[in-house]
Amino acid sequence: MSAPTGADAPGGADAERWLARAVQLATENVAAGGGPFGAVVVAADGTLLGEGQNRVTRDLDPTAHAEVVAIRAACRTAGDFSLAGASLYTSCEPCPLCLSAVLWARLDRVVYAADRHDAEAAGFDDREFYALWATERDDWAHPRITEHRLDGSVAPFDAWRASAGRTAY
Repeated sequence: MSAPTGADAPGGADAERWLARAVQLATENVAAGGGPFGAVVVAADGTLLGEGQNRVTRDLDPTAHAEVVAIRAACRTAGDFSLAGASLYTSCEPCPLCLSAVLWARLDRVVYAADRHDAEAAGFDDREFYALWATERDDWAHPRITEHRLDGSVAPFDAWRASAGRTAY
């Protein structure tokens, strides 16, 4: 199998264009007092669906990473929670939170400019998250996560299975 070329290549012209936009968003965000992260979501036909800048400190929202903000905007534009077929272009390698959002949004591809080591050198270190995911949950020091079953703990799932109007995802 040959390597992708043109618009499909990670280094192709479309990737250059969208990565440049993500880096521009990140740089502009720093100038505005935000974090150094920017992202765009692009449909398979090349249409821009959404943009995002890191808004964690501005919005006091630890989940407002640039990639998540861009995914939220893209879903509103698409009118769907699934972004299957679309690509995420981001100024930096996505952290575990953003990768989770990518998976839930069903994006087909992620292309990033700087990597996690570049982010770490600037004070954004995700190593503890990667280490946490590699550890059995019972061995986690922080946060402590415990199950506490109640009568009816599965009632929401029973209601979901019984609901004729549910939207599968």
